[in-house]
Amino acid sequence: MRKAFPFLCIVYLLVVVGGCSGIKFVTVETCEPALITLPDNVRSLVVVNNVVKQPDNVGHENRPIGHSQSERAKASSDSVAIFYTEALAQFLDEEEYFDLVFYYNEPLRSDTHFFQEQPLMPETMNRIRKETGANAVISLDMLIIKTDKRDHFKRQGYNYSDLRAKINSTWRIYMPTMEGKIPTVHYEDSLRWEGFDIQDDWVYSEAMIPSREEAMKLLAVRAAEKMTYVFAPQWLKQERWYYTTGSSLMREGTALAERAKWTEAIAKWETLFRTQSNKTDKAKAANNIAFAREMMGDMEEAYTWAVIANDLFTEQSGTNALESRRSLIYKNELNRRRGNNTRIDIQN
Repeated sequence: MRKAFPFLCIVYLLVVVGGCSGIKFVTVETCEPALITLPDNVRSLVVVNNVVKQPDNVGHENRPIGHSQSERAKASSDSVAIFYTEALAQFLDEEEYFDLVFYYNEPLRSDTHFFQEQPLMPETMNRIRKETGANAVISLDMLIIKTDKRDHFKRQGYNYSDLRAKINSTWRIYMPTMEGKIPTVHYEDSLRWEGFDIQDDWVYSEAMIPSREEAMKLLAVRAAEKMTYVFAPQWLKQERWYYTTGSSLMREGTALAERAKWTEAIAKWETLFRTQSNKTDKAKAANNIAFAREMMGDMEEAYTWAVIANDLFTEQSGTNALESRRSLIYKNELNRRRGNNTRIDIQN
């Protein structure tokens, strides 16, 4: 079965900033769900290349120095689809979310109809699944890459230019029991470089742009890395904070939190919240409880306390105060993570 991605966020790094301000900032890692939730019986995948090589004269432009209009250019996209699909298979395998991830070495299209998509037929899907033993097929069914180079000035015989590359792709996930529903992902991305257009081995500059061919391959690998998290959960680093100064109960809770004794810390901060009359102090205690609950994976309670903290900060200082704005951001983030909770559980 799939390797579990625990929903609990974990403390990654503890950093104290501005000790006199009475607040500690913490970097945590949170598990974000995959954009597509595959059925539980999908434990292995195979990635295939189902596109036709892009013609060299499609999608490329160049604007020479002093020109107001771009001209059509040529560039070879040979192997770009292979880079894209093979990189996705490698990145998915490295995530260790699925038991096995295969790469199908042979391109599936042999025709020349570049602009026509040809989704996999059921017999093709079943043949590939039988050959590889995979439960599902991830197929690159459309790939268009554009490059646009603009020359600005010439120095020592070389143009200083900027190069933009844009990728537009369509992926589909084929499974035997989809009842006619095939999950489809359209993905676009771009990269930009600026520097000297030096395409020989005689001169080197720290400010250089890649060739169009190299740019397309670099963009394909970047796009594959981002596409990984369409199919597999990912860990993201985020900033959290909790308040440290004030009453003895606040400081005692802080000492417990620094040793990850969240239940004991919550007990101290809840006592402070009940016995404190000052709204700002109550808000700080509520914020700390929300943070501790999030560390324990109790997102509903964390959100409840974050709402209380934000309401108290707002009542005391108004909506534009720093603490009010900061607590609102935290409240909204916890609400977003509550929505992801069910998806994480399903994907686990």
